[in-house]
Amino acid sequence: MQYLLLIYSDESAMASATEADRGQMMAAYGAYTEAMVQAGILKGGDRLRPASTATTIRTVDGKTAVLDGPYAETKEQLGGYYIIDAPDLDAALSWAERCPGAAVGAIEVRPIWAM
Repeated sequence: MQYLLLIYSDESAMASATEADRGQMMAAYGAYTEAMVQAGILKGGDRLRPASTATTIRTVDGKTAVLDGPYAETKEQLGGYYIIDAPDLDAALSWAERCPGAAVGAIEVRPIWAM
């Protein structure tokens, strides 16, 4: 079954981190991604640009509104994701807990509903 690992963190904390700390985090993500590749479970994933670059579309009563920025003000923002193919939820949760972002934010694990 495929699962989406949504990586949430405080963008301002990463922006204010030292170059060394950012480099260490990127190296940790590189190793984590490589481990998923080696395990044969990685189906896709990417880092996202900051939430301030987002555009939100809402349609209410047939009228569309286009808003700059994220829809909701939150402490943590969606910063990236992985799509994995794991045998069950327990395996997906095991991979999520190993994600470097889990140490500084939250990893939401969602099963993908095949269409």
